[in-house]
Amino acid sequence: MTERRPPIRSRAVPASRLSRLGRMGGLATGLAGDVALGAGRALMRGERPRLDRLVLTPGAVGRIAERLSEMRGAAMKLGQLLSMETGDMLPPELAEILARLRAEAHTMPPKQLKRVLEAAYGADFRKRFKGFDATPLAAASIGQVHRATAADGMPVVVKLQYPGVRASIDSDLDNAAALIRWSGLMPAELDLGPVMAEARRQLHDEADYAREGDCMARFHALLAGDARFVVPVHRPDLSAPGALAMSYEAAEPIETLALAPPGMRDAAMTALIGLCLRELFEFRLMQTDPNFANYRWRPETGQIVLLDFGATRGISAAVADGHMRLLHAGLARDRDAVLAALEELDFVRTGLAERHRTALLDMAEMGFEALAGPLDFAASDLPERMRRRGMEIGGERELWHIPPAETLFLQRKIGGLYLMAARVGARVDFPALLAPYARAQTGGRAGG
Repeated sequence: MTERRPPIRSRAVPASRLSRLGRMGGLATGLAGDVALGAGRALMRGERPRLDRLVLTPGAVGRIAERLSEMRGAAMKLGQLLSMETGDMLPPELAEILARLRAEAHTMPPKQLKRVLEAAYGADFRKRFKGFDATPLAAASIGQVHRATAADGMPVVVKLQYPGVRASIDSDLDNAAALIRWSGLMPAELDLGPVMAEARRQLHDEADYAREGDCMARFHALLAGDARFVVPVHRPDLSAPGALAMSYEAAEPIETLALAPPGMRDAAMTALIGLCLRELFEFRLMQTDPNFANYRWRPETGQIVLLDFGATRGISAAVADGHMRLLHAGLARDRDAVLAALEELDFVRTGLAERHRTALLDMAEMGFEALAGPLDFAASDLPERMRRRGMEIGGERELWHIPPAETLFLQRKIGGLYLMAARVGARVDFPALLAPYARAQTGGRAGG
């Protein structure tokens, strides 16, 4: 099985707060120069300068994306979260920047990689491994992943955290948010506060490799009896504050499921959506990052390999019970109860005008259409209809509202699975999948 690796784009990660602030300050200075030059040209043409048009030039778009990608860490994560939580409200230029941040990351050059390994394991780090591949399998906002062979012969992967990222989370977020507000890249009516708080919490969690190792071990135990899933074995003996080691689990990218027989596609997506329901209603513990790279599969067995537990978080009884009430209301087609559940979960503000309530309930009803019978994601036009409706709602400023983080992360997970099912062309029997929960009562763990 051939490992697919990203193109190598090596550049040292700025490790100190001062150097990271300098990168952000240099970006702001460059943009300010662009704005001044563009404003002068506009005035010479007899036009009134507009900040958003002056900032979002093609050159500036590329420069912002490149600089945030260089810095990794909080700046990159904030961009990723903004793109997922507010995508339908963004100008196309900012959407382009954020899409590039989801896809791009530089890797550490060899000298910096060696320093990171020495910081994690000591100068004799080579004694811990029989072999260590210096070319990373993947690179993301917090760290990069390498294949290795442990001294005991076990094939492992080691996730190495970029230097300075953890210590710079708060200052990076403050600087990135200030740049976004100054540039006019976000609509003034949209409150960045909830996204900022969620980005801050999520970054600190994801940078805590000991916590991630514990979450991986918990999921390994929870799914030990389910042969459909494979969770890597945590190796605490090869882990450190800046390094997380686990067993290497050979598998293919989840997107290649699209080439599998229909029955295998259907079974895989049914398993993943079923796991999400168990996370919400039974485990009260969820891996909340829907990035496709966090899921892989084995064509020979149909098993799904689950990766990256840094974004794992507990689910409160209030959120789980609120979603159970929403599910029951939606299945019963009770619009008043759906609205009450949405308001209870703070998906929508109370006191909206009738036409706005109707628009939101119409969209919710579209979503519950998917649950009424088996849904063929490849043939259904529901995703496109919901996307169009969402863009229409996004144009209504009175409806611009970012829900609380606890509900936000859950919707991100559900939306990601929906996109994955559409990408691979699966058919999911929702009535059968939801039957145990349709009968369940709130106030306790489903199935408990």
